[in-house]
Amino acid sequence: MNLLKEHITDVDFLQSLIPQKPPFVMVDALHYFSEVKIVAGFTVPQDNLFVFENRFLAPGLIENMAQTVALHTGYKYYLNKKTAPIGYIGAIKKAEVLSLPKVGSQLETTVEILHDIMGITLVSTKVVSENRVLAQSEMKTALAS
Repeated sequence: MNLLKEHITDVDFLQSLIPQKPPFVMVDALHYFSEVKIVAGFTVPQDNLFVFENRFLAPGLIENMAQTVALHTGYKYYLNKKTAPIGYIGAIKKAEVLSLPKVGSQLETTVEILHDIMGITLVSTKVVSENRVLAQSEMKTALAS
């Protein structure tokens, strides 16, 4: 069940939900949220740190996936009227980058929570643009104590 009433595109609000700050922000929309899934958006800007020769590089795609996980945590804590803790990527496995999007591409990143136990979360991630899978992975994240 989607717990959002409408898409959230207020960049200031979204940035308040994640620990990253400009120019290192790789999410700019929240399209779907539930306890076990989030769908975030990102339009690749020309001046992004991970853009080279008009392409959004693999580290940017990985960071976009990680920030989508952080956005899930941040929004969940926001709904519970709590301050979100800082989280870290503990491990990335099965990471595949199939295609590098061009500047201006609209990315849709889906994260599904596979397991969440004592602050350690295992997720499956996928980045899509124009109905093409660009990247996917499994990540393990940990909340700081």
